[in-house]
Amino acid sequence: MVERPGAAVSLPTFVTDEPFASQGAVTLGEDAAHHMRVRRLETGTRVGLLDGAGTRGDGILTQLAKRHAVVSVERAESVEPAPPVHLLLPVADKERMLWLAEKATELELTSWRPVLYKRSRHVNPRGEGPTFQQKVRTRMASALEQSRGGWLPVIHPEATLEHALAARPEGPAFVLQQGADAGLAAWAASTAARESAAAGMLGVTLAVGPEGGFEPAELEALEASGFTPIALGRSILRFETAALAALAATRAVLDSSPSA
Repeated sequence: MVERPGAAVSLPTFVTDEPFASQGAVTLGEDAAHHMRVRRLETGTRVGLLDGAGTRGDGILTQLAKRHAVVSVERAESVEPAPPVHLLLPVADKERMLWLAEKATELELTSWRPVLYKRSRHVNPRGEGPTFQQKVRTRMASALEQSRGGWLPVIHPEATLEHALAARPEGPAFVLQQGADAGLAAWAASTAARESAAAGMLGVTLAVGPEGGFEPAELEALEASGFTPIALGRSILRFETAALAALAATRAVLDSSPSA
């Protein structure tokens, strides 16, 4: 099937809870069925499909019930993942974390790991626990549907800083710190940045602190683990602003490589 220019943008698109392939059928859950009814979709409508794990396609809605919908898949294709970018974010205000989850998904974040810093414990209400984790996934799925991306971020449960550092992927790592000598722009222009982009699967990890900043011991632990302090500018940024700005800048560097 050849799509018209712009057709993919307007195609109603849904994230599946199971893998799918062409010439088969996929069942969507209650949330998708609800959204289809809200949008007044009827059987016979063409819809887009994403599994959040690298498969994108489309098919025909053949059944719409209260708690599920069935789509007959006509096309499925693999989507290469973007060069990895991992985020250590603070356990913080629920709504601000959910907002960041949406925007980070649009920018193809690879993994999401909330860290329970000392100052995170003073936040109320804060985003943590299995129920909140499911809300994060729902927001990410909605953002993926809108952006037609191929991959959902891997969502890790909240962890102590010690655990998060032990689980950090290989590759360059940066901690956002107001007043740091180096800026992200300096790294972007460096040989290390070009080498990281050329390596493709060698990801970058970004660490963002809580409101009020890191405790000295926390910053020391990050630096001891190989994180380089960088500054984004002169202003003190909220955690979600800092995370999004750093993610966008890093994604631009990695995606600018000819091999990316």
